[in-house]
Amino acid sequence: MSRFFVEKNMIMDDIITLSKEDSAHLARVLRVTEGENLSICDSEGYEYDAEIISVSKTQVQAKILNKKENDSEPKIKVTIFQGLPKGTKMELIIQKCVEIGVYSIVPVATSRAVVKLSQEKGKGKEERWNKISMEAAKQSTRGIIPKVEAPISFKEAIDLAKKFDMAIIPYEKQGKSDFKGFLQGKSPKTIGVFIGPEGGFAEEEIAFAIENGVTPVSLGKRILRTETAPLCVLSVLMYQYDWE
Repeated sequence: MSRFFVEKNMIMDDIITLSKEDSAHLARVLRVTEGENLSICDSEGYEYDAEIISVSKTQVQAKILNKKENDSEPKIKVTIFQGLPKGTKMELIIQKCVEIGVYSIVPVATSRAVVKLSQEKGKGKEERWNKISMEAAKQSTRGIIPKVEAPISFKEAIDLAKKFDMAIIPYEKQGKSDFKGFLQGKSPKTIGVFIGPEGGFAEEEIAFAIENGVTPVSLGKRILRTETAPLCVLSVLMYQYDWE
């Protein structure tokens, strides 16, 4: 069954009106007809089984058959502060992090990041990144579309992390401060995770993070790529706090 996201104001009584973009996709690409079923999520914790009642190239409407609470969202909210990587790695990171269960992703400009985005170029990237997040959310039956924010500075990211119950920064020189041991006995609801770009974090950035309450942890004996590290961290966090 095809899955789509709508804003709450697109639901009136028992009728849901899909967006123009989704309507066009349904009508022209999927070639749906009246009577077919859709899975629709309102991004606020509820999903609907609905039956298509009208189809045009600009508007598809569906009648709600059943409403239920979404049960696919993790119990913890994890935000990845991702150092800007080269090429299309960010797209892979977004896609896979959304599938695993990330709550939001914040691209971060660090001192060793090769990529430097202008405000205009950053806006274009942000739009594409959020579209990738939406598609991954549909595929993985998420209850929300994780937001990919506009790129910010490392200092701004550290300031944001102060609002979280826990903030960590995987660091290859951390030695025996293992991730598994650090999590024992802790039960955070919100977690911020800092991931370095290809060149890693500069020592000054690590020192600044520690000074502001971010805890460095080790992910093991091997050095992970920037696109591998967030997936590793998320998997551990989901196993620790969301596995039943």
